[in-house]
Amino acid sequence: MHTLPTRQRATEAGRREQRRANPLTAGAAPLRRAIDERERCGNLELMGSRSLPPMDDDVAAVAHADGVPIQNRDGAAASLSSAGTRTSHASNATEPASTDLRKPLVIGIAGGSGSGKSTVARKVGEAISGSSVAFLDMDAYYRNFAHLPMEERKRVNWDHPDAFDMELFAAQVRDLCAGTSIDKPVYDFASHTRSTRTERIDPADALVLDGILLFVDEVMRSLCDVRVFVDADADIRLIRRLRRDVQKRGRTLDEVISQYLETVHPMHLQFVEPSKRYADVIVPRGGHNTIAIEMIVAKIQHRLRGRSA
Repeated sequence: MHTLPTRQRATEAGRREQRRANPLTAGAAPLRRAIDERERCGNLELMGSRSLPPMDDDVAAVAHADGVPIQNRDGAAASLSSAGTRTSHASNATEPASTDLRKPLVIGIAGGSGSGKSTVARKVGEAISGSSVAFLDMDAYYRNFAHLPMEERKRVNWDHPDAFDMELFAAQVRDLCAGTSIDKPVYDFASHTRSTRTERIDPADALVLDGILLFVDEVMRSLCDVRVFVDADADIRLIRRLRRDVQKRGRTLDEVISQYLETVHPMHLQFVEPSKRYADVIVPRGGHNTIAIEMIVAKIQHRLRGRSA
């Protein structure tokens, strides 16, 4: 029988004694290989049981009330899948908490021309019970081009942000938030000019704004407590615009189609569609999406109750 040298026997005996003293180190190499394999393939049990981040209070309240929460993209628990496309000042923004309980809740509703945003705005306003609601449409704030001949007015790009008097729009929203009545301008779409008439708007508990380029302007975005984007397919929007402009605004079919191809569609792609990322809620199918409107109303009513409590 072959015997180990005295020194080698002592070393081997020491190793056996060390393994008996600390059983966790026994078979360390196979265990390490098993752990490495599990980490390489992913721990399915851990991934399946991982808890989601908590919802914001407002979102949680709506989830309990309606079963499905409205995702708050700007809340502390929100995750942005395209953070690189959001401006730096908004990437970590949280919903502002107003210290003045008398300030109205400002609800901004944007979307492409013919998307159904005005229908959504009206339905939201009608569904808010127990609170007064005021409406401001962005179309009323087109700049006055009365100094231009009619043919030149027709060639103005009415779908560009510069066509709107955003300074007046923002100033009147601030006045209503401060409790001051305003004289909203009235625009004449047949003559492409601002009318001499105005419409008196008094302060209310909720202020609903709607406009195609509402979220393009940083100041207007900051004035909105809730931002809703109404989405609809391009063909649906075109058909709705054709009907509206011919029946209500005195345009010919050729004028509507020409304007759509030259300015409406290009400006939608350049300005309106990218502004969707600033919305808290995106409503597909426009004013016919009853479920989405009910969820928005539930969230708004929850906030209004919180202000009056």
